[in-house]
Amino acid sequence: MPRRCLLTLSAAAAVALALAGCAPTASTDVAATNHAVTDASGTATVFISGDTNVQSLWTDAIIPAFEKANPGASVTTTLDLHGEHDAQTMAKLTSSVQANDDPGFDLIDSGFIQAAGKAGLLEGVSADNVPNLATVPDTTVKAGAGFGIPYRASSVLLAYDSTKVKTPPTTLDELLKWITANPGQFTYNSPSTGGSGAAFVTTVLDKYVSDKSRTAMTTGYDQSLEGEWDKGFDELKKLGSSMYQQGVYPNGNNQVLELLGTGAIQMAPVWSDQVITAQKTGTLPANIKYAQISNPSFTGSASYLGIPKTASHKDVAQKLADYVLSSEGQALIASTIAGYPVISLDNVPADLKDKFASADPSALRPTYYSQMASDMNNLWDAKVPGQ
Repeated sequence: MPRRCLLTLSAAAAVALALAGCAPTASTDVAATNHAVTDASGTATVFISGDTNVQSLWTDAIIPAFEKANPGASVTTTLDLHGEHDAQTMAKLTSSVQANDDPGFDLIDSGFIQAAGKAGLLEGVSADNVPNLATVPDTTVKAGAGFGIPYRASSVLLAYDSTKVKTPPTTLDELLKWITANPGQFTYNSPSTGGSGAAFVTTVLDKYVSDKSRTAMTTGYDQSLEGEWDKGFDELKKLGSSMYQQGVYPNGNNQVLELLGTGAIQMAPVWSDQVITAQKTGTLPANIKYAQISNPSFTGSASYLGIPKTASHKDVAQKLADYVLSSEGQALIASTIAGYPVISLDNVPADLKDKFASADPSALRPTYYSQMASDMNNLWDAKVPGQ
């Protein structure tokens, strides 16, 4: 595994501790024992809809280790950067399943797993075909609704230049006041290009959304609720002149980190895993610190894998997913991108159990349902930049 991908667990622990209000994931409801996966044979393709750090997780860490443990297996990947073509991918998956054709990939790592599963496009999963699911706490498994396989978790945090910001905001209202009081020193990426920007937009919108409506927005699609976003979009529009260069919104999570790293801005929302990776690779200096805000907090959740109903290599995909949920696979995710383990902490090495004791994926504030998030992105494009 390349040295550039490895992360110290002390850094991972710092992010875990930045999560406010998260209870330990040590299991009281999971009695199963995690097992190694060494009997896979055949080929498979993983479709990745996300950022380059997730691609690197697969190509530099998970796949080489899986192939080493399973000499008869061979895995390739294909990447849709930032998920910019999710709608086309869903259309392709739909037509393939309807025609009983192979979609061209066997395991999906994407934010549209929820929608694909509800549309009947994914293979059902349980501990029967992915045995290590039995070692994932029940709440996290149930969120996958019988077709999503949880495999890692992360949260968006507030990163700031500690040499210039001595007292960082601790709540959303404090953050919004800080932005207007320090024009040009904050930005976020356009929400369609990365989850850190989407989390900021979601959190501002949620300031004006009722609890009942938010629950509906995170579990299904209801366009009629989107009127509750109007006040939030108005606030985001007003913030435009206080953004970096009076309204520059970077393209993707990484560009935000670059602005922080060069000192062009003093504060931004960032993914917990990416901020650690950036500091370990030297692209983000040590003076950049991070913490979670509250009332409300930024969003975060487990990420889910899915297996297309008509995939040609379901057996290898199931073995690969099972490997990712093994103690070895979860340790790779923690060390490579500081992803929070999703299996019960009773089944991870002792050092991981201690360092991630406060990182409970089921306690993170969830993102919007994929179709709601797509509408949010489109409305942001229409209402916020250039206004």
